[in-house]
Amino acid sequence: MVMPISSGGDHAAETESTESLLPKNQHRGGDGDDGGDDFHGASFAGAVFNLSTTIVGAGIMALPATMKVLGLVPGLVLIVLAAVLTDASIELLVRYSRAAGAKSYGRAMGDAFGSFGRGFLQFCVVVNNLGVMVVYMIIIGDVLSGTSSHGVHHHGVIEGWFGPNRWNGRFAILTITTFGVFAPLASFKRVDSLRFTSAVSVALAVVFVVITAGIAIFKLARGHIPMPQLFPDVHDWPSIWRLFTAAPVLVTAYICHYNVHPIYNELRDSLQIRPIVRTSLLLCSAVYITTSFFGFLLFGDATLDDVLANFDANLGIPYSSFFNDAVRVSYVLHLMLVFPIVFHALRLNMDGLLFPSARPLSCDNRRFAVLTAALLAVIFLAANFIPNIWDAFQFTGATASVCVAYIFPAAITLRDRHGIARKRDKLLSVFMIVLAVVANAVAVYSDACS
Repeated sequence: MVMPISSGGDHAAETESTESLLPKNQHRGGDGDDGGDDFHGASFAGAVFNLSTTIVGAGIMALPATMKVLGLVPGLVLIVLAAVLTDASIELLVRYSRAAGAKSYGRAMGDAFGSFGRGFLQFCVVVNNLGVMVVYMIIIGDVLSGTSSHGVHHHGVIEGWFGPNRWNGRFAILTITTFGVFAPLASFKRVDSLRFTSAVSVALAVVFVVITAGIAIFKLARGHIPMPQLFPDVHDWPSIWRLFTAAPVLVTAYICHYNVHPIYNELRDSLQIRPIVRTSLLLCSAVYITTSFFGFLLFGDATLDDVLANFDANLGIPYSSFFNDAVRVSYVLHLMLVFPIVFHALRLNMDGLLFPSARPLSCDNRRFAVLTAALLAVIFLAANFIPNIWDAFQFTGATASVCVAYIFPAAITLRDRHGIARKRDKLLSVFMIVLAVVANAVAVYSDACS
């Protein structure tokens, strides 16, 4: 059910958490969004592209490294399991949102746990999305300006083309990207306004996957790839604890829950949300499995935390330099187009936390601009000081991400204020909470000890 947003009133109730800034069928002229036409609802394809873009972000770059930790067989099995659990958690979230008449994740949490639950959800989405977008910027800096790992410098694309200069250093590249790409795309107030950039971003992710798979198959056919590690090397307790460090990466890879409601609210037919979610998860799982398998196959034990950094040396194929640059540039462009989708939810939740009683953000252009600029500045500064994406994934994946993706939907189900939970739902919810808490607690412990 789509409910319009009023022009004033309780901001916390109207723009909290994960709803769109503008209602369906509202005239857009003069509000800062593009165009002056009426909006009649998002299409199935547009919604699939937007949700898929939310899912396929930076997590894909760390998945080959999880294969190095877990081994190929357990790693691929866990990718599929994470997709199944994500589908189940979104189904529970949507069902309880309908029962509560909640058009945002925050309202669903508020219905179950009051204002504390709503505020805690908003805080977790802010932490998760900040961490994810910092990862995006780190990868963009690594790929375009270069990075160093274990004493070895991996040249960036622009650094390789023009040599090291002040203008193509990490700080300069991220500054240009922030002002030239992120700031303009972050100015849109409706998720559906990003459907075309989302379609392009999904296409770029597919280009990355196709090229990576093609290189691996070519080398495999020529016998240049050794047998990959199928199972983890477990020989003592530290090696067992290390297996759990992959859990936060898998959680982060599929998280999209904070954008389910904005997409749901803008649909022409709200009943399409279920097939949209499953189509997106199926598409993204295929991308993840292909990338994990062929990425780890290509680089084996030399796989870096950010696999894009591996594409800076001779791959042992014709036109190696061209394919290296094509892989890296295609995925950097993909991340640039993913950024505004994730930023949309970040801005809404931060606004709900800081200004719970203010008028809706869509009606206050000054607050919208100041909040956008401040968040971009924080992300930019963090990306220049956090050392690598594995650290960022460990922090966000083991804390805020696991709450947003699994613990909160399961907790809403167990609370069951509307009496619609089946026995299977409650058993699944207990399983998700126990699995999420244990796996990520061990991951934090293991990462801290190492």
